[in-house]
Amino acid sequence: MARPREFNEQSVLDAATNCFWERGYCATSMRDLIDRTGLTSASLYNAFGDKRALFQASLNHFIGQTIYERIERCEEMAPREAIRVFFEEVVGRSLEDRQHKGCMLVNTALEVAPHDAGIQRDVAAALRRIESFFERMIRAGQADCSIDSSAAPEDLASHLLGVLMGLRVLSRVRPEPGSLRALVQVALTALAPSTH
Repeated sequence: MARPREFNEQSVLDAATNCFWERGYCATSMRDLIDRTGLTSASLYNAFGDKRALFQASLNHFIGQTIYERIERCEEMAPREAIRVFFEEVVGRSLEDRQHKGCMLVNTALEVAPHDAGIQRDVAAALRRIESFFERMIRAGQADCSIDSSAAPEDLASHLLGVLMGLRVLSRVRPEPGSLRALVQVALTALAPSTH
């Protein structure tokens, strides 16, 4: 009979996620993870497998705890408000990020996904889910006339995803409140229904 785990898996994932997020995948060693989680290497390997498996678990933990949680909350709002709040929260997180860690999903898309098909699939799935959220809100907004209906919802959703990715990359090197908010404001203005 297997012995029960003597640690809280969520707490360990939180610690590992923050370690990978701060340092990146390549610069994070098993020693870093042992120090951060407080587990022995044997416990980490037994619970999660190797470093890559722990990274993948950490990435999906991050996606669920931040991005998917935000999507679920915003979907309860009116369509245009949902998109506005989604971006406002991202700008807020970016400006509060004193270490300039950026977004773990975007960092992974740039650092790991090009070299790892499994991680690439996870990143692509998360980006599709964000884009799908935008598209659902845009379709709903076009239906209630709060969002311009002259452009295809999928095109607007793709544009918003591009703005989001650019915002998260820009915030790592130029975390200027005016620039980040202007980027979002222009994107939101493009959604406004025509007045003539």
